[in-house]
Amino acid sequence: MKRARGGAIVLFLLLAVDFGIAQNTIGKADGFHVGVILDLGSPVGKVARTSVLLAVQDFYAAHRNYSTKLVLHVRDSMGSDIKAASAAIELLENYKVQAIIGPQKSSEVVFISKLGNITQVPIVSFTATSPSLTCDSMPYFVQATPDDSAQVNSIASLVQAYGWREVVAVYDDTDYGRGIVPYLADALQKIDVRVPYRSVIPSSATSETIIKKLTELMAMQTRVFIVHMSSTMTSLLFMKAKELGMMNQGFAWITTSGVANIMDTLNPRVIEAMNGVLGVRYHVSRSQELDNLSKRWNKMYLQDNPDESPSNKLSIVGLWGYDTIWALARAAEKVGVSNTTNKPLLSIKNSTCLESMTISTKGHELLKTIVQNKFKGFGGEFDLTYRQQHKAYVFQIINVVGRGWREIGFWTVKSGLSRQLKQDGFKKTGQQSMHDLNPVIWPGESTKIPMGWEIPAVGKKLRVGVRSSKIPEFIKTYKDAVKNATTVSGLTVDIFEEAVKRLPFPLSYEYLEFDTTDTRSYNDFVYHVYLQCFVLLSRHNYFKYRQKEANHKLSLQEYDIAVADITIRYNRSLYVDFTVPYTESGVGMIVPVKENVMKDVWLFLKPLSTEMWIGSIILFMYTGVVVWLLEYLNGNEHVHGPFSLKQLATTIFSIFEESEKLECFLPRIVLRVWMVVLLVLAASYTASFASMLTVHKLSPTVNDVQELQKNGEYVGFHQGSYIEGLLVEIGFDTSKLKSYATLEDFYSALSNGSIVAVVLDIPYIKLFLAKYNKGYAMVGPIYKSAGFAFALPKNSPLCVEMSRAILNITGGDTIIQLEKKWIDQNSHENDGTLDGSGAITFESFGGLFLLTGVVTTCSPFVAMLMNRYKEDQQDPGNKGDDQNEFGHEQVKKRRHVKNKEMKTENELREINNTVSASQFEQKW
Repeated sequence: MKRARGGAIVLFLLLAVDFGIAQNTIGKADGFHVGVILDLGSPVGKVARTSVLLAVQDFYAAHRNYSTKLVLHVRDSMGSDIKAASAAIELLENYKVQAIIGPQKSSEVVFISKLGNITQVPIVSFTATSPSLTCDSMPYFVQATPDDSAQVNSIASLVQAYGWREVVAVYDDTDYGRGIVPYLADALQKIDVRVPYRSVIPSSATSETIIKKLTELMAMQTRVFIVHMSSTMTSLLFMKAKELGMMNQGFAWITTSGVANIMDTLNPRVIEAMNGVLGVRYHVSRSQELDNLSKRWNKMYLQDNPDESPSNKLSIVGLWGYDTIWALARAAEKVGVSNTTNKPLLSIKNSTCLESMTISTKGHELLKTIVQNKFKGFGGEFDLTYRQQHKAYVFQIINVVGRGWREIGFWTVKSGLSRQLKQDGFKKTGQQSMHDLNPVIWPGESTKIPMGWEIPAVGKKLRVGVRSSKIPEFIKTYKDAVKNATTVSGLTVDIFEEAVKRLPFPLSYEYLEFDTTDTRSYNDFVYHVYLQCFVLLSRHNYFKYRQKEANHKLSLQEYDIAVADITIRYNRSLYVDFTVPYTESGVGMIVPVKENVMKDVWLFLKPLSTEMWIGSIILFMYTGVVVWLLEYLNGNEHVHGPFSLKQLATTIFSIFEESEKLECFLPRIVLRVWMVVLLVLAASYTASFASMLTVHKLSPTVNDVQELQKNGEYVGFHQGSYIEGLLVEIGFDTSKLKSYATLEDFYSALSNGSIVAVVLDIPYIKLFLAKYNKGYAMVGPIYKSAGFAFALPKNSPLCVEMSRAILNITGGDTIIQLEKKWIDQNSHENDGTLDGSGAITFESFGGLFLLTGVVTTCSPFVAMLMNRYKEDQQDPGNKGDDQNEFGHEQVKKRRHVKNKEMKTENELREINNTVSASQFEQKW
């Protein structure tokens, strides 16, 4: 009833407007009748109405000499498509309007544009933003505003900047709401952001409907919502979201330009409920002309809407409406008033039938003139080429705070997100751009960036799928009949539960056992995680898989995460995401070992490397030469005589054999240092040689997997594993491959000769060698694999958090303790270990060689300094040349006398020996 009374008042005012404008045009200019269809009860309709009326006044105040003048006929659609269509028919029939401004909603455009096609009357809308309205089936429709697809890249950049991986699109079930979804999904897909759910709100939704939809969202993990709805539905949505606690810390909301553009016109209670929301709106540069226009617009708006708040401001929607009127007025002046031609009337009773309408003779010319009309308006460059506003717009990012909003930054195609509006073209992408924005006050008055997801406090627990392994040390499952729950144990489970404890948030979960009936593989197990998000599947594949499950009479369960000894494989990564591995990676072989008798005649050379042998010999010779040189300079009688290489070599070896012949202490020091090096070298040589004679007695019976394939040997693998496919790819015949379930089966098969080798993942091999360490060894890795990990749905945000927790575990002492609990780490470092000691290298003795080299090299210089010092002590003071020569002569004489005495003594000794020999002979 209140709405009806308001409608009557509005209708009276509109008739007054029509009458007033018509009176002003009589006798002055030809009236150019234009219809205006708006929802005058909505904030957008109120802003648009004031803008178009003010535009007419300002245009003809600036162009008083124009021969035509727009006569506006404003009609209220009351938000109804039917009433909007009825108003269009009434304007075309009764007022013969030559153009229609509007309609306001995208859904209203579809029918009214058909009226324009029939009557050839241009339909110009500056509020209908659906991207689907620019099709060729609407040749007389002009979209004087950018469509909603223009803002999707700015929204995607905002999502990427804050590192969110999932968002939920919330939109109303109208042409306006649905139109943006494909473009938004494409923009998010380019940055690898997933849209796991779309919440569609009926256009006639009540408060109960909104609460039901919001409750569904609360039960999901995603906490980032992009809202694209009309201002009326948006207001209701956020009021109910606040009541349900969805405007608290941890949530993130982004509104599109439809609401952000008119944020100032919303009810203050609605704005308070929207605190923490981010919005994307079109930016208009401030100017003196715009400020003057805003003052006049505010004055007129308050006159037309006396009950409205005086804080309302002129928005971009009003500027688009203002520029549209100016463009239409200019086109009307060029085209002139149209003379209409009546079509032949059909024998129909309904006078409002489409066939009874008149066709505008200048409609096509008017449309062409409007499209070609280009100028710089208050809303920016006005260019309707291709019947749509085309311009690289600047978007302003706002944050709703208190009863208003604050600026966070800007977005442009060239520069991306930035705190200040830049024109340098330097573009930051990803999370780096977040630091170039102003801080945000998020819902709940929090300054902490929302994580974007969380395990809901209400709703289902996290469904953890577990698969029992034939190797129970990793994972074993069984059903507890008393508690009616699945109980699990093993290394894999301990790592999972420890990782959950280290998550930055509490996680409630339950174990669901995977039925391994009919020997279903690990691929089937992983595929059940993929079914958790089956909305991404084609219906054909999904129902086909359901039929397969039905044929096997198995229950179909979808898991949020799969926990088992699952190897990361390429084909599995196409369906799910894996955490970082929690075990070692690679594939190896278990083979028997055999005794290996050493028959190499040059084995004694192998303890030292070639460089070590050469370096030792060179250093030995160098040390001997230096020792000989020192003794020679010191006058040792054992090294004197004519110099020759033979004499040098003989003397050097005699010195090393009889070190007591050394008379000077410097050669003895050099020799002692060398003996220390030689002692260490000899001990190392002995240890290395002994190791070669003992450790290397064991060797594997097979060293290469290709050797097995070439000889046609039987090879075992883990039942249900991907190893079978790997061996077939290598070239093995399937008849030569045997599958076994447990480690005991592998041991029995190797013992009785059924198989020659076993190919397994390295974690299994470590466990096998820990149990059966006698007579077996590992060869490999023969193939690279990524190791064991947990599987989650594609783009699951939990995957990143779990990976961080696993890295925290494997990077510390926890993983060692867990492996000791389930695998004896010391038992497999035994007879099966084949890694022997290698040859001793020159680098390992570098320090000792450097020491003896320095001592040996420095000793001759020390000897020279000592001799010089002795000479100075023997001849003190400064003497003349004669005295020096006399001294030298005296020294020479003394040496000559001494040598002569020694020679005489030697001759006497020889004579005595001769006499003694003669007497001995005479006696006998």
